[in-house]
Amino acid sequence: MSWNRFFATAFVAVSILTISTGSFAQNIGKAKAERLEARIKALGEFGKNDDGGVDRVAYSDADKAGRTHIIAELEALNLDVRIDAAANIIARRNGSNNTLKPILFGSHIDSVPGGGNYDGPTGVMAAIEAIQLLNEAGHTTQHPLELVIFSNEEGGLVGSLAMTGKLKPDALNVVNASGRSIGDGTNFIGGNTDNLASAQVAPGTHEAFIELHIEQGGFLDQESLDIGVVEGIVGIGWWDVTIEGYANHGGTTQMNNRRDAMVSAAELTLAINKIANDLPGRQVATVGRIQAFPGAPNVIPGRVVMSLEIRDLEQEKIDQVYAAVEQAAKAIAAKNTTPIGFEYLDVASEPAPTDPRMRKIIENATQKMGYTYKHMPSGAGHDAQDMVHLAPTGMIFVPSVGGVSHSPNEFTTPEAMAKGTDVLVHTILAIDDGALNN
Repeated sequence: MSWNRFFATAFVAVSILTISTGSFAQNIGKAKAERLEARIKALGEFGKNDDGGVDRVAYSDADKAGRTHIIAELEALNLDVRIDAAANIIARRNGSNNTLKPILFGSHIDSVPGGGNYDGPTGVMAAIEAIQLLNEAGHTTQHPLELVIFSNEEGGLVGSLAMTGKLKPDALNVVNASGRSIGDGTNFIGGNTDNLASAQVAPGTHEAFIELHIEQGGFLDQESLDIGVVEGIVGIGWWDVTIEGYANHGGTTQMNNRRDAMVSAAELTLAINKIANDLPGRQVATVGRIQAFPGAPNVIPGRVVMSLEIRDLEQEKIDQVYAAVEQAAKAIAAKNTTPIGFEYLDVASEPAPTDPRMRKIIENATQKMGYTYKHMPSGAGHDAQDMVHLAPTGMIFVPSVGGVSHSPNEFTTPEAMAKGTDVLVHTILAIDDGALNN
Protein backbone atom coordinates (compact mmCIF):
# COMPACT_ATOMS: atom_id res chain seq x y z
CA MET A 1 0.00 0.00 0.00
CA SER A 2 1.35 3.44 -0.95
CA TRP A 3 1.65 6.18 1.70
CA ASN A 4 -0.90 8.31 -0.17
CA ARG A 5 -3.37 5.45 -0.19
CA PHE A 6 -2.63 4.73 3.48
CA PHE A 7 -3.34 8.32 4.50
CA ALA A 8 -6.51 8.43 2.38
CA THR A 9 -7.76 5.25 4.04
CA ALA A 10 -6.90 6.58 7.49
CA PHE A 11 -8.68 9.86 6.72
CA VAL A 12 -11.86 8.00 5.71
CA ALA A 13 -11.69 5.87 8.85
CA VAL A 14 -11.31 8.90 11.07
CA SER A 15 -14.14 10.64 9.23
CA ILE A 16 -16.44 7.67 9.75
CA LEU A 17 -15.51 7.60 13.45
CA THR A 18 -16.24 11.30 13.75
CA ILE A 19 -19.59 10.96 12.04
CA SER A 20 -20.62 8.13 14.37
CA THR A 21 -20.06 10.20 17.49
CA GLY A 22 -21.37 13.43 18.94
CA SER A 23 -20.10 15.75 16.23
CA PHE A 24 -22.67 14.17 13.95
CA ALA A 25 -25.21 16.15 15.95
CA GLN A 26 -24.45 18.99 13.54
CA ASN A 27 -26.22 17.00 10.81
CA ILE A 28 -29.47 16.47 12.70
CA GLY A 29 -32.25 18.32 10.93
CA LYS A 30 -34.46 20.90 12.58
CA ALA A 31 -37.84 19.90 13.96
CA LYS A 32 -40.78 20.13 11.57
CA ALA A 33 -43.40 22.52 12.97
CA GLU A 34 -46.15 21.24 10.68
CA ARG A 35 -45.46 17.63 11.70
CA LEU A 36 -45.70 18.51 15.38
CA GLU A 37 -48.98 20.36 14.88
CA ALA A 38 -50.44 17.52 12.81
CA ARG A 39 -49.68 15.05 15.58
CA ILE A 40 -51.21 17.38 18.18
CA LYS A 41 -54.39 17.65 16.11
CA ALA A 42 -54.57 13.90 15.49
CA LEU A 43 -54.37 13.15 19.23
CA GLY A 44 -56.91 15.92 19.87
CA GLU A 45 -59.58 13.85 18.13
CA PHE A 46 -59.61 11.50 21.11
CA GLY A 47 -61.87 13.09 23.73
CA LYS A 48 -62.61 16.12 21.55
CA ASN A 49 -65.37 18.31 22.99
CA ASP A 50 -67.66 20.98 21.54
CA ASP A 51 -65.52 23.81 22.98
CA GLY A 52 -62.53 22.84 20.85
CA GLY A 53 -60.66 21.23 23.74
CA VAL A 54 -60.54 17.71 25.09
CA ASP A 55 -62.02 15.65 27.91
CA ARG A 56 -59.31 13.00 27.74
CA VAL A 57 -59.13 12.44 31.47
CA ALA A 58 -57.04 9.54 32.71
CA TYR A 59 -58.69 6.10 32.56
CA SER A 60 -61.51 7.27 30.29
CA ASP A 61 -62.36 5.56 27.02
CA ALA A 62 -60.83 8.55 25.24
CA ASP A 63 -57.59 8.14 27.21
CA LYS A 64 -57.39 4.47 26.29
CA ALA A 65 -58.06 5.21 22.61
CA GLY A 66 -55.51 8.04 22.60
CA ARG A 67 -52.89 5.74 24.10
CA THR A 68 -53.57 3.13 21.40
CA HIS A 69 -53.09 5.84 18.78
CA ILE A 70 -49.78 6.97 20.30
CA ILE A 71 -48.47 3.40 20.63
CA ALA A 72 -49.06 2.95 16.89
CA GLU A 73 -47.04 6.13 16.26
CA LEU A 74 -44.19 4.82 18.41
CA GLU A 75 -44.16 1.42 16.75
CA ALA A 76 -44.08 3.11 13.32
CA LEU A 77 -40.74 4.62 14.41
CA ASN A 78 -39.38 1.10 15.06
CA LEU A 79 -39.38 1.54 18.83
CA ASP A 80 -39.85 -1.35 21.25
CA VAL A 81 -42.96 -0.43 23.20
CA ARG A 82 -44.11 -1.80 26.55
CA ILE A 83 -46.58 -0.78 29.25
CA ASP A 84 -45.37 -1.10 32.83
CA ALA A 85 -47.52 -2.11 35.80
CA ALA A 86 -48.44 1.53 36.51
CA ALA A 87 -49.65 1.92 32.89
CA ASN A 88 -46.74 4.12 31.86
CA ILE A 89 -45.94 3.68 28.16
CA ILE A 90 -42.20 3.22 27.61
CA ALA A 91 -40.72 3.08 24.10
CA ARG A 92 -37.07 2.12 23.67
CA ARG A 93 -34.59 2.90 20.93
CA ASN A 94 -31.39 0.90 21.29
CA GLY A 95 -28.03 2.63 21.34
CA SER A 96 -24.67 1.54 20.00
CA ASN A 97 -23.73 0.51 23.57
CA ASN A 98 -26.75 -0.87 25.37
CA THR A 99 -24.78 -1.41 28.55
CA LEU A 100 -24.93 2.37 29.06
CA LYS A 101 -27.79 3.87 31.08
CA PRO A 102 -30.81 4.93 29.01
CA ILE A 103 -31.62 8.61 28.53
CA LEU A 104 -35.30 9.05 29.46
CA PHE A 105 -37.59 11.81 28.19
CA GLY A 106 -41.32 12.40 27.74
CA SER A 107 -44.49 13.76 29.34
CA HIS A 108 -48.21 12.81 29.47
CA ILE A 109 -51.30 12.83 27.24
CA ASP A 110 -54.16 12.81 29.77
CA SER A 111 -56.07 16.07 30.28
CA VAL A 112 -58.14 17.81 32.90
CA PRO A 113 -61.91 17.86 32.24
CA GLY A 114 -62.51 20.58 29.69
CA GLY A 115 -58.79 20.85 28.99
CA GLY A 116 -56.79 21.81 25.94
CA ASN A 117 -54.58 20.07 23.41
CA TYR A 118 -51.13 21.25 24.48
CA ASP A 119 -50.66 20.61 28.22
CA GLY A 120 -48.78 17.31 28.18
CA PRO A 121 -49.10 16.30 24.53
CA THR A 122 -46.62 19.01 23.47
CA GLY A 123 -43.88 17.20 25.40
CA VAL A 124 -44.90 13.84 24.00
CA MET A 125 -44.99 15.07 20.40
CA ALA A 126 -41.62 16.77 20.87
CA ALA A 127 -40.19 13.48 22.11
CA ILE A 128 -41.64 11.60 19.13
CA GLU A 129 -40.30 14.24 16.74
CA ALA A 130 -36.87 13.96 18.36
CA ILE A 131 -36.82 10.22 17.67
CA GLN A 132 -37.98 10.78 14.09
CA LEU A 133 -35.23 13.35 13.48
CA LEU A 134 -32.60 10.89 14.72
CA ASN A 135 -34.07 8.17 12.51
CA GLU A 136 -34.06 10.45 9.46
CA ALA A 137 -30.43 11.35 10.08
CA GLY A 138 -29.50 7.70 10.51
CA HIS A 139 -27.92 8.57 13.84
CA THR A 140 -27.56 5.98 16.59
CA THR A 141 -26.83 7.38 20.01
CA GLN A 142 -24.36 5.63 22.26
CA HIS A 143 -26.91 5.41 25.06
CA PRO A 144 -30.24 3.73 24.53
CA LEU A 145 -33.12 6.20 24.49
CA GLU A 146 -36.42 5.68 26.31
CA LEU A 147 -39.50 7.76 25.59
CA VAL A 148 -42.02 7.71 28.45
CA ILE A 149 -45.69 8.69 28.51
CA PHE A 150 -46.72 8.85 32.16
CA SER A 151 -50.16 7.65 33.23
CA ASN A 152 -52.59 9.98 35.00
CA GLU A 153 -50.43 13.05 35.46
CA GLU A 154 -53.39 15.37 35.95
CA GLY A 155 -54.94 13.19 38.65
CA GLY A 156 -51.91 13.09 40.94
CA LEU A 157 -48.70 12.21 39.06
CA VAL A 158 -49.67 8.54 39.42
CA GLY A 159 -47.29 7.05 36.86
CA SER A 160 -44.20 8.88 38.04
CA LEU A 161 -45.03 8.30 41.70
CA ALA A 162 -45.23 4.58 40.97
CA MET A 163 -41.78 4.76 39.38
CA THR A 164 -40.38 6.24 42.60
CA GLY A 165 -42.21 3.68 44.74
CA LYS A 166 -44.10 6.48 46.53
CA LEU A 167 -47.60 5.72 45.24
CA LYS A 168 -49.56 4.97 48.41
CA PRO A 169 -51.82 1.87 48.40
CA ASP A 170 -54.79 3.99 49.52
CA ALA A 171 -54.44 6.07 46.36
CA LEU A 172 -55.64 3.11 44.29
CA ASN A 173 -59.12 3.57 45.80
CA VAL A 174 -59.44 7.23 44.79
CA VAL A 175 -62.02 7.73 42.03
CA ASN A 176 -61.13 10.28 39.36
CA ALA A 177 -63.20 12.19 36.81
CA SER A 178 -63.48 9.10 34.59
CA GLY A 179 -65.61 7.42 37.24
CA ARG A 180 -62.97 4.73 37.71
CA SER A 181 -60.69 4.35 40.69
CA ILE A 182 -56.95 4.75 40.14
CA GLY A 183 -56.55 1.01 40.67
CA ASP A 184 -59.31 -0.03 38.25
CA GLY A 185 -58.31 2.68 35.78
CA THR A 186 -54.67 1.62 35.78
CA ASN A 187 -55.69 -1.91 34.88
CA PHE A 188 -58.19 -0.63 32.28
CA ILE A 189 -55.46 1.12 30.28
CA GLY A 190 -52.99 -1.74 30.39
CA GLY A 191 -51.33 -1.66 33.82
CA ASN A 192 -51.30 -4.34 36.48
CA THR A 193 -51.86 -3.22 40.05
CA ASP A 194 -51.27 -6.75 41.31
CA ASN A 195 -47.64 -6.25 40.32
CA LEU A 196 -47.32 -2.51 40.91
CA ALA A 197 -43.93 -2.84 42.61
CA SER A 198 -42.43 -3.91 39.28
CA ALA A 199 -42.97 -0.36 37.96
CA GLN A 200 -40.54 1.01 40.54
CA VAL A 201 -37.24 2.26 39.12
CA ALA A 202 -34.09 2.31 41.21
CA PRO A 203 -32.30 5.67 41.47
CA GLY A 204 -29.39 5.76 39.04
CA THR A 205 -31.04 3.47 36.49
CA HIS A 206 -31.22 6.26 33.90
CA GLU A 207 -28.51 8.63 32.74
CA ALA A 208 -30.92 11.56 32.84
CA PHE A 209 -34.56 12.59 32.50
CA ILE A 210 -35.84 15.51 30.41
CA GLU A 211 -39.40 16.81 30.19
CA LEU A 212 -40.55 19.40 27.67
CA HIS A 213 -43.78 21.15 28.59
CA ILE A 214 -45.77 24.27 27.84
CA GLU A 215 -45.10 26.97 30.40
CA GLN A 216 -48.74 27.26 31.56
CA GLY A 217 -47.97 30.87 32.42
CA GLY A 218 -47.42 34.08 30.50
CA PHE A 219 -43.79 35.03 31.18
CA LEU A 220 -42.21 33.63 28.00
CA ASP A 221 -45.04 34.90 25.82
CA GLN A 222 -45.01 38.39 27.40
CA GLU A 223 -41.24 38.68 27.04
CA SER A 224 -41.17 37.16 23.51
CA LEU A 225 -38.73 34.44 24.59
CA ASP A 226 -38.38 31.04 22.96
CA ILE A 227 -37.33 28.76 25.83
CA GLY A 228 -37.64 28.51 29.59
CA VAL A 229 -34.81 26.71 31.36
CA VAL A 230 -36.67 25.38 34.39
CA GLU A 231 -34.89 25.80 37.71
CA GLY A 232 -37.29 23.46 39.47
CA ILE A 233 -40.88 22.74 40.39
CA VAL A 234 -42.11 24.80 43.29
CA GLY A 235 -43.08 23.28 46.60
CA ILE A 236 -46.67 23.68 47.76
CA GLY A 237 -47.91 24.17 51.31
CA TRP A 238 -51.63 23.84 52.06
CA TRP A 239 -53.52 24.80 55.21
CA ASP A 240 -57.14 24.94 56.32
CA VAL A 241 -57.67 28.12 58.33
CA THR A 242 -60.56 28.28 60.80
CA ILE A 243 -61.75 31.60 62.23
CA GLU A 244 -64.13 31.48 65.21
CA GLY A 245 -66.55 34.36 65.77
CA TYR A 246 -70.03 34.59 67.23
CA ALA A 247 -73.14 34.04 65.12
CA ASN A 248 -75.89 36.56 65.79
CA HIS A 249 -78.76 38.38 64.12
CA GLY A 250 -77.52 40.61 61.30
CA GLY A 251 -80.28 43.17 61.78
CA THR A 252 -80.28 43.67 65.53
CA THR A 253 -76.60 43.35 66.47
CA GLN A 254 -74.80 46.70 66.50
CA MET A 255 -71.64 47.02 64.42
CA ASN A 256 -69.47 47.77 67.45
CA ASN A 257 -70.78 44.73 69.26
CA ARG A 258 -69.95 42.03 66.72
CA ARG A 259 -67.41 39.18 66.57
CA ASP A 260 -67.68 38.71 62.81
CA ALA A 261 -65.55 35.82 61.56
CA MET A 262 -65.95 36.99 57.96
CA VAL A 263 -64.47 40.40 58.70
CA SER A 264 -61.41 38.70 60.18
CA ALA A 265 -61.25 36.36 57.15
CA ALA A 266 -61.30 39.36 54.83
CA GLU A 267 -58.55 41.11 56.77
CA LEU A 268 -56.44 37.96 56.80
CA THR A 269 -56.91 37.50 53.05
CA LEU A 270 -55.64 41.03 52.42
CA ALA A 271 -52.74 40.45 54.83
CA ILE A 272 -51.74 37.25 52.97
CA ASN A 273 -51.74 39.11 49.68
CA LYS A 274 -49.61 41.92 51.12
CA ILE A 275 -47.09 39.56 52.72
CA ALA A 276 -46.55 37.63 49.47
CA ASN A 277 -46.14 40.89 47.55
CA ASP A 278 -43.85 42.64 50.02
CA LEU A 279 -41.29 39.87 50.60
CA PRO A 280 -38.48 39.75 48.02
CA GLY A 281 -38.62 36.70 45.74
CA ARG A 282 -41.06 34.89 43.46
CA GLN A 283 -43.26 33.26 46.09
CA VAL A 284 -47.03 33.21 45.69
CA ALA A 285 -49.79 32.84 48.29
CA THR A 286 -53.45 32.22 47.53
CA VAL A 287 -56.78 32.05 49.34
CA GLY A 288 -58.85 30.05 46.87
CA ARG A 289 -61.74 28.80 48.99
CA ILE A 290 -63.79 30.44 51.71
CA GLN A 291 -66.93 29.21 53.53
CA ALA A 292 -69.04 31.07 56.09
CA PHE A 293 -71.21 29.33 58.69
CA PRO A 294 -74.12 29.20 59.15
CA GLY A 295 -74.15 30.85 55.73
CA ALA A 296 -77.41 32.83 55.87
CA PRO A 297 -77.66 36.39 54.47
CA ASN A 298 -79.08 37.77 57.72
CA VAL A 299 -76.74 36.01 60.16
CA ILE A 300 -73.32 37.27 61.24
CA PRO A 301 -70.87 34.46 60.41
CA GLY A 302 -69.88 32.64 63.58
CA ARG A 303 -67.24 30.58 61.84
CA VAL A 304 -65.28 30.82 58.60
CA VAL A 305 -63.10 28.12 57.06
CA MET A 306 -60.71 29.26 54.33
CA SER A 307 -57.80 27.76 52.44
CA LEU A 308 -54.22 28.95 52.32
CA GLU A 309 -51.75 27.85 49.67
CA ILE A 310 -48.11 29.01 49.51
CA ARG A 311 -45.73 28.09 46.67
CA ASP A 312 -42.02 28.69 46.17
CA LEU A 313 -38.93 26.94 44.87
CA GLU A 314 -37.37 26.98 48.35
CA GLN A 315 -38.93 25.41 51.44
CA GLU A 316 -37.32 28.13 53.58
CA LYS A 317 -39.31 30.80 51.73
CA ILE A 318 -42.56 28.85 52.14
CA ASP A 319 -41.84 28.64 55.87
CA GLN A 320 -41.02 32.36 55.99
CA VAL A 321 -44.28 33.36 54.30
CA TYR A 322 -46.29 31.06 56.57
CA ALA A 323 -44.65 32.46 59.70
CA ALA A 324 -45.53 36.01 58.60
CA VAL A 325 -49.13 34.97 57.86
CA GLU A 326 -49.44 33.28 61.25
CA GLN A 327 -48.16 36.44 62.97
CA ALA A 328 -50.66 38.59 61.09
CA ALA A 329 -53.45 36.18 62.03
CA LYS A 330 -52.60 36.50 65.73
CA ALA A 331 -52.90 40.28 65.54
CA ILE A 332 -56.23 40.11 63.66
CA ALA A 333 -57.59 37.51 66.08
CA ALA A 334 -56.70 39.66 69.10
CA LYS A 335 -58.14 42.86 67.60
CA ASN A 336 -61.47 41.29 66.56
CA THR A 337 -61.78 38.68 69.35
CA THR A 338 -61.93 35.92 66.73
CA PRO A 339 -59.51 33.04 67.42
CA ILE A 340 -57.74 31.80 64.25
CA GLY A 341 -56.33 28.29 63.88
CA PHE A 342 -54.23 26.69 61.13
CA GLU A 343 -54.35 22.98 60.15
CA TYR A 344 -51.55 21.79 57.86
CA LEU A 345 -52.77 19.41 55.16
CA ASP A 346 -50.41 16.55 54.35
CA VAL A 347 -51.17 16.59 50.63
CA ALA A 348 -48.64 19.17 49.55
CA SER A 349 -45.35 18.66 47.74
CA GLU A 350 -41.78 19.63 48.51
CA PRO A 351 -39.75 21.88 46.18
CA ALA A 352 -38.04 19.88 43.44
CA PRO A 353 -35.02 21.73 41.99
CA THR A 354 -33.73 20.49 38.65
CA ASP A 355 -30.12 19.37 38.34
CA PRO A 356 -27.79 22.39 37.82
CA ARG A 357 -25.83 20.41 35.21
CA MET A 358 -29.01 19.75 33.27
CA ARG A 359 -29.91 23.44 33.35
CA LYS A 360 -26.52 24.26 31.85
CA ILE A 361 -26.85 21.59 29.16
CA ILE A 362 -30.29 22.92 28.17
CA GLU A 363 -28.98 26.48 28.20
CA ASN A 364 -26.04 25.49 25.96
CA ALA A 365 -28.37 23.69 23.55
CA THR A 366 -30.60 26.76 23.40
CA GLN A 367 -27.64 29.04 22.70
CA LYS A 368 -26.36 26.63 20.05
CA MET A 369 -29.69 26.91 18.22
CA GLY A 370 -29.66 30.72 18.53
CA TYR A 371 -32.88 30.84 20.54
CA THR A 372 -33.72 33.27 23.33
CA TYR A 373 -34.34 32.01 26.85
CA LYS A 374 -34.58 32.69 30.57
CA HIS A 375 -34.16 30.66 33.75
CA MET A 376 -37.44 30.30 35.61
CA PRO A 377 -39.32 28.16 38.14
CA SER A 378 -42.38 26.08 37.37
CA GLY A 379 -45.39 27.15 39.39
CA ALA A 380 -47.32 24.04 38.34
CA GLY A 381 -46.63 20.42 39.21
CA HIS A 382 -45.12 17.97 36.72
CA ASP A 383 -43.90 14.38 36.61
CA ALA A 384 -40.40 15.82 36.64
CA GLN A 385 -40.81 16.65 40.33
CA ASP A 386 -40.88 12.91 41.05
CA MET A 387 -38.17 12.05 38.56
CA VAL A 388 -35.63 14.30 40.33
CA HIS A 389 -35.35 11.48 42.87
CA LEU A 390 -34.35 8.96 40.20
CA ALA A 391 -32.02 10.74 37.74
CA PRO A 392 -30.45 14.11 36.90
CA THR A 393 -33.56 15.95 35.71
CA GLY A 394 -34.10 18.92 33.44
CA MET A 395 -37.17 20.69 32.10
CA ILE A 396 -37.69 22.75 28.96
CA PHE A 397 -40.57 25.23 28.77
CA VAL A 398 -42.08 26.58 25.54
CA PRO A 399 -44.43 29.60 25.52
CA SER A 400 -48.16 29.39 26.24
CA VAL A 401 -49.90 32.06 24.19
CA GLY A 402 -51.53 34.48 26.61
CA GLY A 403 -50.45 32.33 29.53
CA VAL A 404 -53.61 30.21 29.11
CA SER A 405 -53.65 26.60 30.34
CA HIS A 406 -56.14 23.94 31.47
CA SER A 407 -58.56 25.45 28.99
CA PRO A 408 -59.75 24.71 25.44
CA ASN A 409 -58.11 28.04 24.57
CA GLU A 410 -54.59 27.00 25.52
CA PHE A 411 -52.25 27.26 22.52
CA THR A 412 -48.58 26.96 21.72
CA THR A 413 -47.56 27.81 18.17
CA PRO A 414 -46.09 25.09 15.94
CA GLU A 415 -42.95 27.20 15.59
CA ALA A 416 -42.55 27.39 19.36
CA MET A 417 -42.98 23.62 19.66
CA ALA A 418 -40.36 23.11 16.96
CA LYS A 419 -37.85 25.33 18.75
CA GLY A 420 -38.40 23.44 21.98
CA THR A 421 -37.93 20.15 20.15
CA ASP A 422 -34.63 21.36 18.67
CA VAL A 423 -33.42 22.12 22.19
CA LEU A 424 -34.63 18.73 23.40
CA VAL A 425 -32.76 16.91 20.62
CA HIS A 426 -29.49 18.71 21.26
CA THR A 427 -29.87 18.25 25.00
CA ILE A 428 -30.20 14.50 24.45
CA LEU A 429 -27.18 14.46 22.16
CA ALA A 430 -25.05 16.46 24.61
CA ILE A 431 -25.94 14.06 27.43
CA ASP A 432 -25.13 11.17 25.12
CA ASP A 433 -21.71 12.76 24.55
CA GLY A 434 -21.05 12.85 28.27
CA ALA A 435 -21.98 16.45 29.10
CA LEU A 436 -23.11 15.46 32.59
CA ASN A 437 -19.54 14.49 33.39
CA ASN A 438 -17.88 17.62 31.99
